[in-house]
Amino acid sequence: MNKNSYIYGKNSVIEALFTAPNRINKVLISKNSSNDSKITEIVNLAKKNHVIFQFVPKEKFKDYSDCPHQGVVALVSPVEYVELSDFLAHKKDGFSKIIILDGVVDPHNVGAIIRTSACAGFDAVLIPSRRNAQVNAVVEKTSAGAINHIPLIQVNSLSTAIDKLKDNNYWIIATDAEGKDNYYDVDYTDMNFAIIMGGEETGVSKNNIKKSDFVVKIPMLRKFNSLNVSNAATAIIYESVRQMITKSKHRV
Repeated sequence: MNKNSYIYGKNSVIEALFTAPNRINKVLISKNSSNDSKITEIVNLAKKNHVIFQFVPKEKFKDYSDCPHQGVVALVSPVEYVELSDFLAHKKDGFSKIIILDGVVDPHNVGAIIRTSACAGFDAVLIPSRRNAQVNAVVEKTSAGAINHIPLIQVNSLSTAIDKLKDNNYWIIATDAEGKDNYYDVDYTDMNFAIIMGGEETGVSKNNIKKSDFVVKIPMLRKFNSLNVSNAATAIIYESVRQMITKSKHRV
């Protein structure tokens, strides 16, 4: 079963029917699933958006037994990644902010970071095509539909992508436990910036740290390894949001 070909769970399918119905080829609904209000909503949304839906025997879900599908699976087209050059060519006015993933292999963390980035108004999440989890059913589920609300950039070479961002006036901010600055000491309000979040075990690669303009850390007040990468991303992302809101208020 191609893990990139479906979305599972009632809430995730409802979100997809709201935000990206054109990606959905068919919705499968188990005849044994409880006919609650969410099932009714799925059927109504499918009808409204002219999406094929079908009530099927529970045996049809044997291919999805490794995920909590709740008796609902949407067969979808793969997510469409954006080329970095296209993103830069159509970048909106004002300062731009993106997240770069460097070896984040847990799809739950990828989905959570995409969700946080979308909620915080970031402009894109950049994902390398190798040595990093790609968008699959778990990422879609964890993101709660956020992948349909924020551009996802896929690149073959992270090093080349960082160079291209620097050439386009982005400041690169790497995260590392041994960073020189605390994450809240950087002024995020007057520049284009890209925050690199490293893999769960390996962190940001040494080469990408060398390319960075800032290397920031989250202070640990107890002797402990580090925060989960999605939690760390949330802290840094929302520090940038806090600074932008504070600066905006002072302008009034």
